[in-house]
Amino acid sequence: MGKHKFVSVDINKCAGCRICEYACSMEKCKAFNPTKSRIRVVRIYPHTNAALNCRMCQDAPCVPACPRKALAQSEETGVIRVDDQRCDGCGWCVKACEFGAIALDAGTVRMCDLCGQREKGPACIEWCPEQALELTTNDLLSQKARIRAVESLAVLTEAAG
Repeated sequence: MGKHKFVSVDINKCAGCRICEYACSMEKCKAFNPTKSRIRVVRIYPHTNAALNCRMCQDAPCVPACPRKALAQSEETGVIRVDDQRCDGCGWCVKACEFGAIALDAGTVRMCDLCGQREKGPACIEWCPEQALELTTNDLLSQKARIRAVESLAVLTEAAG
């Protein structure tokens, strides 16, 4: 469980510059066009930004949601491949994704594939000026969250006592 790697954002570092979107669109479509990107930067609070992309879910709900069987997930990496010949852009996979990580583009879906063809790994990670993006797993994210919770509890206990 939690073995598939995906691109994660540290919201404390993300400046909302959207360079990751431009790097992705250039890598995938050879154009600086964030609407063609497989990663999306969203503003959560007035000063908090987060990059959203495919989390390579175990048993990804988008795959069985596709009525045309246009999506297939690698058991090894978790990367979901889109068969553009089968995809008709119905959007069922978009609705099934809990993370808002799938986009419709010109009648087909687009999602992160970790830039599998690049030796350097995902372009978004390479070009992020704040180093806010990294490859991680759900297990590592959970571990980091537990560590932050313990550290926060220690700070609160120290302040109270």
